[in-house]
Amino acid sequence: MKRLDYYWYARSPWLLLLAPLALVYRLAVYVRRLAYRWGVLPAHKLARPVIIVGNITAGGTGKTPLVAWLAVYLKQKGFHPGIVARGYGGKAGSWPQQVRPDSDPNIVGDEAVMLAGLTACPMAVAPDRVAAARALLEHSDCDVIISDDGLQHYALKRDLEIAVIDGVRRFGTGFFIPAGPLREPLQRLREVDLVVVNGLAGRGEYPMRLQSVNARGLQHPEQQQALAEFRGQPVHAVAGIGNPERFFDSLRQAGMQVEAHAFPDHYRFRMEDIRFADERPVFMTEKDAVKCRHFAGGNEWVVPVIADMPEEFRQHLDVLLETRIAAHCDS
Repeated sequence: MKRLDYYWYARSPWLLLLAPLALVYRLAVYVRRLAYRWGVLPAHKLARPVIIVGNITAGGTGKTPLVAWLAVYLKQKGFHPGIVARGYGGKAGSWPQQVRPDSDPNIVGDEAVMLAGLTACPMAVAPDRVAAARALLEHSDCDVIISDDGLQHYALKRDLEIAVIDGVRRFGTGFFIPAGPLREPLQRLREVDLVVVNGLAGRGEYPMRLQSVNARGLQHPEQQQALAEFRGQPVHAVAGIGNPERFFDSLRQAGMQVEAHAFPDHYRFRMEDIRFADERPVFMTEKDAVKCRHFAGGNEWVVPVIADMPEEFRQHLDVLLETRIAAHCDS
């Protein structure tokens, strides 16, 4: 049985049976948004400006690489960014939690540990983004906060919003959950400051290109090999991410003969999930690698990806940073 999101993007007609539930979901989204607009539900402004990176669909769109790119870019501009996130998949007994590159992903979440390692930024996670942001400010000297996957968390006031779209899958059926991938209406994209597309962009959108760099050994990161060196080889590929086919396709495009092993997003890997009877190399994403590093067998390779943003996006972002951060300080 395929996952539900497969049918969203295959536009299966049987999803019409879920249309009544989708209407209920859409109504709940509308009422909740009105509650924040009218002040029935409180929205909290923090002492530091907040940049939101999120999406309007369920599943992976590539926003995490953009968060990493944004954190590095802000550092280059002289800022001291911090990051907050939900900590999805983490089983902490109490929240918020501070995150370091060596934190346990089972406690704070896999994406959080990955981001902490990629950016070297202070980071805090909690289902309550406001609580996470306050904890971050209490334990760090950051002067701007990036909220990963925070578009729908209106309790946290924001100074700048960036929405990320999957350029291949786009919006699937165009229906709300569970008949489609939408978490908010398409009109929501008109309200954000920047729309980034992971792939081919349309009018008013900025393309983001994800580049795979040299594979590195999971147990021995100092060991690095160009993906081209594996061309023609049969390999295993494991992925517990929102869109595993994107990862598998990237390896195929590098010329590998891929035996794909897809798992649910944020899957908690076990040793037997990455150990195979043959001696073929095993490839995985950085997000999955943080959960497998303690029981890897030595034949696993991590494939990092970095976001490449066009100059036009950088220029627009610079203007927004100057105006929005100044406005935040004046208010």
